[in-house]
Amino acid sequence: MQAVAGRDSAGIMQIRPLAPLVQTLAIAALGAGLAALLHMPAALLTGPALAVSLAALAGCDMQVPDRLRDLVFVVLGVGIGSTVTDRTTDAILRWPLAFLALVPMLALTMVLGQWALRRGFGFDRRSAVLAAAPGHLSFVIGLGLDMGVDVMRVTVAQSLRLLMLTLLVPVLALLMGVGIPANALAGSQVMGWGAFAGLIGLSALVGLGLQRLRMPAALLVGAMIVSGVAHGAGWVSGGLHPGLGAAGFVMLGALIGTRFSGVRPAVLAQAAGAGVVTTAIAGAMTVLFALPLAWAMGLPEATVMTAFAPGGFETMVALGAVLGSQPGFVAACHVMRLLILSALIPAMLRLSPS
Repeated sequence: MQAVAGRDSAGIMQIRPLAPLVQTLAIAALGAGLAALLHMPAALLTGPALAVSLAALAGCDMQVPDRLRDLVFVVLGVGIGSTVTDRTTDAILRWPLAFLALVPMLALTMVLGQWALRRGFGFDRRSAVLAAAPGHLSFVIGLGLDMGVDVMRVTVAQSLRLLMLTLLVPVLALLMGVGIPANALAGSQVMGWGAFAGLIGLSALVGLGLQRLRMPAALLVGAMIVSGVAHGAGWVSGGLHPGLGAAGFVMLGALIGTRFSGVRPAVLAQAAGAGVVTTAIAGAMTVLFALPLAWAMGLPEATVMTAFAPGGFETMVALGAVLGSQPGFVAACHVMRLLILSALIPAMLRLSPS
């Protein structure tokens, strides 16, 4: 009897650690489905984040193991890097002035945003850097989770920016007969499984190397570098399989939700106000830089505004198509924005001690 009891106890001990993960994934999937039914923007990310955070606030044990989190970061990094294409690199060579202008615009946006968040909303230095970043939500969340900052405040501020900039775009696109892809990391062409496996393996090696150099979110950054170089050089083509892209966003939303325990309504209200302020700053900087550049380059103002707006990549490219903008220019600017932020955000974090 003792032996049987021991085996039962061991079995329970082996199964029990999986229960929080299964529970978390089930709630995240339910949140994604409900968000899609309600037509929420970025439903695959916002739905799971909201559902898991609410469950955590209700006292449920929401957990995602570190190894699974690392795998999610590598997959997302490969997907983000897949937005770099041969056409994008050609556009980068043909419109250097626009890409040069993005650097001071993004830097000034982040400096002003950090100042406003620290002075007006009590953000610490590193949280202010992440919350003030005008884009690159997956990268920002990955850094925040890896560094242990107040991810909830950062996520709310960043999500509100995306919502404010993109809520009207799907309506406009639908009225004009243009569809907005729900899965931003799944392109029209799917990357081959062999190429995907190769990128995952090489990304993991580069990420582990960056970890030795103490790079924040090293696995995410390493995967972005490997995938971006491979796609930009034309060695690999295509985005993530739609199922992988969707799973990556759902898991990322679940990861966000696991950090929401003990959140007070006052903190939510404060983060929402921070999101409005940082969005206003980013919008003002877009106008300040985009309009003179459009006149200097002889491009339509709407084209450059769309290319410089700190909204979602797929949404802004679709809006550019609706407005008759040059799709290569718009896509190249947004890819370059992500690449610049990939270097600018870690640099500012290094200059901003906790």
